[in-house]
Amino acid sequence: MAAPPPIDQCVTFIYTHDLAATTQWYEDMLGLELVLTQTCCRIYRTGGSGFLGICSRPNRTVEPRGVVFTMVTSDVDGWYARLTAKGVSLEGPPELSAEFNVYAFFANDPNGYKLEFQEFRDPAWPRVTR
Repeated sequence: MAAPPPIDQCVTFIYTHDLAATTQWYEDMLGLELVLTQTCCRIYRTGGSGFLGICSRPNRTVEPRGVVFTMVTSDVDGWYARLTAKGVSLEGPPELSAEFNVYAFFANDPNGYKLEFQEFRDPAWPRVTR
């Protein structure tokens, strides 16, 4: 069977009741780059070919339970220091998970979405080359 067509980029969409306040939080606290403004959505670059879309639509449910938006970084401690200094709600300091061989911590956005800042320590993880 032939290889599947390529997937060139990835956008994860989350929903909010207050688009202005939520997008301001992502800009101020995380410093994400706004790449596209649509009528009811703002799309931010999270790195490379990854994007986060934040939308406010009456026909969508704001349901953060069960959602973890993970940002892979080589500087988990730097992110922890930044978010601590900005007063972001954190679930604790970075820890090494022996089970998954990752170093990470969790934060919460104003809607209750769980954000993970993680470094894979497993040498099998595909590294981004710049």
